[in-house]
Amino acid sequence: MLVFASGDQIMKRTYQASKVRRARTHGFLVRMKTRGGRAVINARRAKGRKRLAV
Repeated sequence: MLVFASGDQIMKRTYQASKVRRARTHGFLVRMKTRGGRAVINARRAKGRKRLAV
């Protein structure tokens, strides 16, 4: 939460973007680690997705 000199408070946005965190959670290597993740990649390949993972 941000606090101003006057004492008023405003809420920060819930989503604070981070490329590293995004890749570690949803990246290609993470998908390839598990059977389910590989299924996701294969399904996206079959569908013809340009991007398979983040």
